[in-house]
Amino acid sequence: MDFGFSEEQDLLRAEVRKLLDGRCALERVRKLMETGPGYDPDVWRELAELGWLGLTIPEAYGGAGLGWVDLVVLLQETGRSLFPSPLISTTLAAAAVLESRSEEQKQRWLPSLADGTRVGTLAFLEASDSFAPGAIALTGKPDGDAWLLTGEKRYVHDAGAANLFVVAFRTGGAATDLALAIVDAGAAGVTSAGFPTIDATKRLGTLKLEGARVPRSAVLGVPGAAWPAIERLLDLGAVAVTAELTGAAEAALAITTQYAKDRLQFGHPIGKYQGVKHPLAEMHVELESTKSLLYYAAWAVAESPGELPRSASLAKAFGSDAFTRIGIDGVQLHGAVGYTAEYDIQLYLKRAKWARPAFGDSDFHYERVARLGGL
Repeated sequence: MDFGFSEEQDLLRAEVRKLLDGRCALERVRKLMETGPGYDPDVWRELAELGWLGLTIPEAYGGAGLGWVDLVVLLQETGRSLFPSPLISTTLAAAAVLESRSEEQKQRWLPSLADGTRVGTLAFLEASDSFAPGAIALTGKPDGDAWLLTGEKRYVHDAGAANLFVVAFRTGGAATDLALAIVDAGAAGVTSAGFPTIDATKRLGTLKLEGARVPRSAVLGVPGAAWPAIERLLDLGAVAVTAELTGAAEAALAITTQYAKDRLQFGHPIGKYQGVKHPLAEMHVELESTKSLLYYAAWAVAESPGELPRSASLAKAFGSDAFTRIGIDGVQLHGAVGYTAEYDIQLYLKRAKWARPAFGDSDFHYERVARLGGL
């Protein structure tokens, strides 16, 4: 059995690397970090033309019709470059629509998500910052052929750039009485604002709904029975973030290794000394272990959905801790200059700080693994 990537996947990786090196190298990323949108709309359109925004969207709706293992290849390269874009957010919004099983809804929203004219995101977390179903307080009230939504979503990824929100809301008193709905950013009663995080290449924001009217035709699936779909979306988010963080961790390791070769002390490269070699070796082992967990989780998305919750949590838990250690050790091995804005390694430590809580930190996911195992 071949556990390697296919020739087509290797070609995809090479093409993504070529584009990002030419159009969004770290020098360009540093400039984009200071802009309002936080990403380059021209590069976003180029990704759409190449079919990468709709990589996991079926061809019938304007996508490439590929799978999550292929998406991991793309996201590892965007992570390596710290590429700023709402790619993960839009991919998850498209996944929510695909899960709805409504042909009309797929025809309505997927083509525009694939061609980049719509930027989507998932709005789940609220003031409690908890992924438990009972933490959702945003309420939907039936009103004829629509739902009226009132409440606030926090920590929404790419809220400032999105014009389509997949919103989780409450339909009843039980913890899992939940629904998902598509909310247009321009609708009455809808306001959103983004803000930069410690990692300026990533943006979070707040979505406020004040009696926003959402047609029943915009509700995905059966109202009150959306928790399984929400949980799967959170798993997909964990896989996507882990894919990006492995690429970023690989770049951080490469930067630090090169610095250890170039930096001379007492007439020798610092990489000669065990105090440098051993941490680099440990970083490599943790990175490769994360990759193995990630690839299995990505494979499970389509091939073994029942294994996805556990495998996604294992990958995200281990990867979050590993990337944080790689970021810290990378800065430390650079010495004092590692903390300065001039050196790129500090950008990767900041990305590690962003990635750790995204779609659940290691504590959340290890506890989930234990719970899924019956402990």
